Amino acid sequence: MIRGMHAMFYSSEAQALRAFIRDKLGFSGTDVGGGWLIFDAPEADLGVHPTEGGDAPSGTAEVSFYCDDIEATVAELKRRGVEFVQPVEDHGYGLVTYFKVPGAFNVQLYQPHYRKGGGKAG
Repeated sequence: MIRGMHAMFYSSEAQALRAFIRDKLGFSGTDVGGGWLIFDAPEADLGVHPTEGGDAPSGTAEVSFYCDDIEATVAELKRRGVEFVQPVEDHGYGLVTYFKVPGAFNVQLYQPHYRKGGGKAG
């Protein structure tokens, strides 16, 4: 039956966003033709669609990335040239920040206070 989820970003800078996800975030993927990359994401996969044709405005996304140690992850991503737009804050469900991506929008990164499958993180 269902075995996964495919998420996508719509971006006015689709090629640049694909390169950012590959080079800055370190995701590997498959070129399905013409430089159109489908990324192998942990526990999901991620595609990037251009905004040409008016399907959705640039920045249309409800995708977040999560990690086990937000301070270490933020430090590593900054070393790779990722720009964060706010300090880490506690939002109840986890420790949260946002970083800039090509296409003039921000993406959430968080360290959950919960564990997959239920329960509180340690």
